[in-house]
Amino acid sequence: IKKEVEVFKSEDALGLTITDNGAGYAFIKEGSVVDNVKVISVGDHIDCINGKSIVGTRHYEVARMLKELPKDQTFTLKLVEPMKAFEMLEPRSKGAKPASENKMGTGRGTLRLRAKGPATVEEVPTEFEEKAVKKVDDLLESYMGIRDTELAATMVEVGRDKKNPDEFAMALDEALGDFAFPDEFVFDVWGAIGDAKQGRF
Repeated sequence: IKKEVEVFKSEDALGLTITDNGAGYAFIKEGSVVDNVKVISVGDHIDCINGKSIVGTRHYEVARMLKELPKDQTFTLKLVEPMKAFEMLEPRSKGAKPASENKMGTGRGTLRLRAKGPATVEEVPTEFEEKAVKKVDDLLESYMGIRDTELAATMVEVGRDKKNPDEFAMALDEALGDFAFPDEFVFDVWGAIGDAKQGRF
């Protein structure tokens, strides 16, 4: 089902959580600006923003486009509703079991399927990574109004072996320069990664 909705951006945070499938999948947060537009449902696939197709765009680029939309103005979203047969499936974050339930011997791994490129088996995140990613995801939500665990994980990965905030800021700029994150946000992320390393959460 294709649908087009107009949303008035009354707050900076739209309350969208976007994950990646080669384009955008919007998981809607309750009580947010977008949640009040009842035509939009959890699991809707974003096709266009203000008439611009975003098919093939990475999820964090979609997040940036939504953040950059001016406040107190109306924008148009074209959405594709997934087939109803998939309604019993929940967003990954709800369905995922805690890592402690997945331990089998010492071979901990997770299979990651991607829209582009081969499926890969990756190490299950360490406790440090899980805590750091959660904290950075919280910071992303307060800064961008959008939760994005993959973007948070990328930022933690970039900061893992850096020795100081300047090194981290330069590496972050190289990896995700399009975002032009403000300095205070970069320092907060650096602090969160440091706290997770020290086990201070």
